[in-house]
Amino acid sequence: MKLIQRISNSTLVKSDNLVHLICILSVIGPVITVSAGFWDAISHLQKEPEFFWSPSHMIVYAGVSMTVVAAIFGGVLIIRKSIHRSLKTGVKLVMIGSVIQIISGFGDSLSHDMFGIDGLVSWSHQPLELGLVLGSLGGLLILKNREHTKLKILLPFSIVTFLFFTMWLGFNLVLIFGHTIQCIPVYEIFSSGCAIL
Repeated sequence: MKLIQRISNSTLVKSDNLVHLICILSVIGPVITVSAGFWDAISHLQKEPEFFWSPSHMIVYAGVSMTVVAAIFGGVLIIRKSIHRSLKTGVKLVMIGSVIQIISGFGDSLSHDMFGIDGLVSWSHQPLELGLVLGSLGGLLILKNREHTKLKILLPFSIVTFLFFTMWLGFNLVLIFGHTIQCIPVYEIFSSGCAIL
């Protein structure tokens, strides 16, 4: 906490620069996380060995780290009381999303250690996806607040990624509640996707 207060009192860190950095990190970070997550899923399908420091995991961690850095910078802005309304809501969503991603990532690592390769639907994957949805929604709200700046070029990309993450989470929730009937048509695509149902 003292480190954040020291950073927040620094005159070198301007609020507008932090907001711009938060925008970029909170939009790009989740995309990197999901892209590497797909890579990791393909590795699972190919029965490659699962280990914590695999290349796909490292890129997932990089994406999550970008969101966490955005959340830390957002915390600096909240401590300074230099943001309000939808911008503050967006920053809070990025912060909540990053915490959920960290906890879920740790849970996923424990799950792999205890149970081996899991399916598309697992007790750690869906909270991680929720963290991605919240983080990307926060990034979208922040960008919407800054749409009069050069960052507006990221707005369509942010909208599409938020919608994709939301639909992906919805798809996985359908697999949870649809049980076998929903799993049969997608089993070939996500061969381990219904493994825990």
